[in-house]
Amino acid sequence: MKIEGEAKLLRIFLGENDRISHMPVYEKIVIEARKNNLAGATVYKGIMGFGGNSRIHSAKILRLSEDLPLVVEIVDEQKKIEDFIPIVENIFDDANCGGLITMEKADIIKYTSNKK
Repeated sequence: MKIEGEAKLLRIFLGENDRISHMPVYEKIVIEARKNNLAGATVYKGIMGFGGNSRIHSAKILRLSEDLPLVVEIVDEQKKIEDFIPIVENIFDDANCGGLITMEKADIIKYTSNKK
C-alpha cells in the first residue's frame, strides 16, 4: 500500500472499560479498521483524563482507576477515513459508551510496510 501527501488523521477518544459484550471497544475499532483496509491503527493509553461526565480518571498509585483514557489514531486517505467514521459511531452505539471522534489534516512524509 502506498499513501503519499495529504491525508486525514482520525482520532478516537474512549475509556479503557468501554466494551461490546466482552470485547474492549478499542479492540473492536482496530479490528474493523483492519477489515476495512485502513493503513494502520495505534492505541495509546493515557495516564490521566476526563470526558463528558467530568469524572477524572487517573493512574496514580493511590487511585486504582481501571478506566483510563485511551486514544485510537488512524491515518489514511480522506475517503477511507470518512467511510470509516459511521462504523466507529455504530460501535459506540452498540457499546452504549461515550467518546469523541476528531479528524484533522495530516501530511504523510513517508509510509512503508515491512519488506519481508
